[in-house]
Amino acid sequence: MSANFVALAYLLAAVLFILALKGLSSPVSAQRGNLFGMIGMAIAVLTTLTITQNVIYIILAIAVGGVIGAVVAKRIEMTAMPELVAAMHSLVGLAAVLIAVSAFYNPVAYGITQPSFFSQAKPTLYLSSRIELFIGAFIGAITFTGSIIAFGKLSGKLGNKSLRFGGQHWVNLLLGVAMIGFGIAFCITPAWTPFLIMLALALLLGVLLIMPIGGADMPVVVSMLNAYSGFAAAGIGFTLNNNMLIIAGALVGSSGTILSYIMCRAMNRSIINVIFGGFGEGVAAEDVGAAVQKTYRSGSAEDAAFLMSNADSVIIVPGYGLAVARAQHAINEMSTLLLAKGVKVRYAIHPVAGRMPGHMNVLLAEAEVPYEQVEEMDEINNEFADTDVVLVIGANDVVNPAAKTDPASPIYGMPILEAHKARTILVVKRSMAAGYAGLDNELFYLDKSMMIFGDAKKVVEDVIKSLQH
Repeated sequence: MSANFVALAYLLAAVLFILALKGLSSPVSAQRGNLFGMIGMAIAVLTTLTITQNVIYIILAIAVGGVIGAVVAKRIEMTAMPELVAAMHSLVGLAAVLIAVSAFYNPVAYGITQPSFFSQAKPTLYLSSRIELFIGAFIGAITFTGSIIAFGKLSGKLGNKSLRFGGQHWVNLLLGVAMIGFGIAFCITPAWTPFLIMLALALLLGVLLIMPIGGADMPVVVSMLNAYSGFAAAGIGFTLNNNMLIIAGALVGSSGTILSYIMCRAMNRSIINVIFGGFGEGVAAEDVGAAVQKTYRSGSAEDAAFLMSNADSVIIVPGYGLAVARAQHAINEMSTLLLAKGVKVRYAIHPVAGRMPGHMNVLLAEAEVPYEQVEEMDEINNEFADTDVVLVIGANDVVNPAAKTDPASPIYGMPILEAHKARTILVVKRSMAAGYAGLDNELFYLDKSMMIFGDAKKVVEDVIKSLQH
């Protein structure tokens, strides 16, 4: 295939990737965006197959990976999507590391050597290639181990608390400086020793950077790791001299960075604070104990059904508890019954609700909740004061009034869904336990709040039965 045709095909794929990102910016156009992305990737893969000499091996690898991916996708629950995303990011980082090692081991095969003045001399790497290998390898290594730790935290295998030790920031700084130092040494004199030491430091740094990050910051971490994986892919593209991979990686990296920035703004935090800090780890045990002693009002699903069916407007605030209980289909059925009774029903989505960006949007889309019922925080916050009933189902930190009232709270200043302004507040939870950030929620103790304890799906199903009678 001619070079011009390859360039044209890659350009078409790049345009489709850009259209895919644009489509994914809205639930209404998300399906179209996914379609553009799939077509673009198909064009990119097929074009790459025409310019390689290892077609059989690549097709075999695609087949094996495709089978594994299909099995995982079929078995994975929606509640496990965040950790699956983190695991996928780790594979991108690992690929970048392996390609960097392979390219350094056999640079001639990658065409990244410059001719020597002496015919008997060993070919040497271009300086630009050494820099590319250094950057691609350390970003890939940090992405790999950081994503593994994120997977462990999101899946609960490592807990969701911030894990830190005295002087950790100084240790991270020293490791970062040492990693860059050995990387520069590799760029000056390409040799295995500085390269491998640099790689080992980067792998360790990935662990130490993510371990101290607490549960409430994990959605931003997932977004940042997505950006890292994109930049790692772009690094692979430079090593392989593949313009398509460079463009795709840059798109993923830049969009992930922008999304992380938007999410940090929604949390009133800086990216530097998230990556190098913790969130919610300072909650003392006595605080939780004190929360148990506070007075709260509890009710039943029948009470909730009565209050919502007699309201003019209801706002539903979904959270991770809804995902765990797989209650999205039941909540849509309940909304349909309320709409049939003349109640105005909307869903309020916080940018960091759930365990990853867009988690709640995906769940509601899966349940075929109409797009026009779903509103983002900035769109709906002014509506809470005029709302009769707010149903908080499985959410905690994103509706915690302490973000506005308690300067001592770790989440003070974080924009929240202002559910506390509604006339009546219904909260569905399994218990009075603190949320993912480890913070008690004063919303539960307001006079106008009613706690409804139980599994979210079971509670909603009981509400449906009451509404049908």
